[in-house]
Amino acid sequence: MSSIAGVAAPEVAATAATARETAQVERANASGRTPVVFVHGLWLLPSSWDPWASLFEEEGYTALTPGWPGDAETVAEAKARPETVAGFGVGQVAGHLESIVRRLDRKPVVIGHSFGGLLTEILAGRGVAAASVAISPAPMRGVLPLPFSSLRTAFPVLKNPANRNRAIQLTYEQFRYGFANAVDAKAAQELYEQYSVPGPGRPLFQAATANVFPGTEAKAATRDADRGPLLIISGDRDHTVPWAIAKASYGLQKRNPQPTEIVKLENRGHALTIDAGWREVAEKALEFARRFAPPG
Repeated sequence: MSSIAGVAAPEVAATAATARETAQVERANASGRTPVVFVHGLWLLPSSWDPWASLFEEEGYTALTPGWPGDAETVAEAKARPETVAGFGVGQVAGHLESIVRRLDRKPVVIGHSFGGLLTEILAGRGVAAASVAISPAPMRGVLPLPFSSLRTAFPVLKNPANRNRAIQLTYEQFRYGFANAVDAKAAQELYEQYSVPGPGRPLFQAATANVFPGTEAKAATRDADRGPLLIISGDRDHTVPWAIAKASYGLQKRNPQPTEIVKLENRGHALTIDAGWREVAEKALEFARRFAPPG
């Protein structure tokens, strides 16, 4: 029987796993090694985790990179068909990811960035993770700081209520401010061309109103001991999820009896998982994973 059997089912119905996701689950179960599930955020694809997956595989883990419902396989395909991700919200994405995690024979380490960080906290709160790393996590209910830079980053989506049901592609200028402000212009352009894709607008509206609606999907159970150990990583130059938001998330999570830690990285922006300094961040996550969910 799966070690995570018996955990309450997700409140929102999950979409079916893709053939790629199913193959990754089967491979992880056959390996007998500790799985690591990488969760991407808005405006990126699962392939953004490829260097991380290779590193963790080299260190003895088995990596899985599930997508959000409707994700394309490539950046070109995602830009050509943005409508495939339009309308999906936090609850349905969380349900999809949990349905994949539930098929694993061992509780995984879950690592997520941005909205993937929020989704990581949600999954941890549901008791399905052996350990979790939330990198620059999007704000959940209970996180009160609202820095100007976060508002500016979200404004291109939030300015039009119709964007709730659309997929939005950031312009280069918007990506440069929200993701790539801590790298030079050449690197920012390369990151934009290599990684940036349209993302659903609904999660941003959900995060923006999380403290208004008690029934919001943008919330996580933080006090349950089944949450497992959790690490939050933040960059001190992050415009999208500034230190104030990460620290407030830590303030909610540290009330859990399980270990809860936070790390601030200097001179790092929101693109810290995909820019040239990604390995520094990955090694912080790897060190935490080794302590609480060793490979093998």
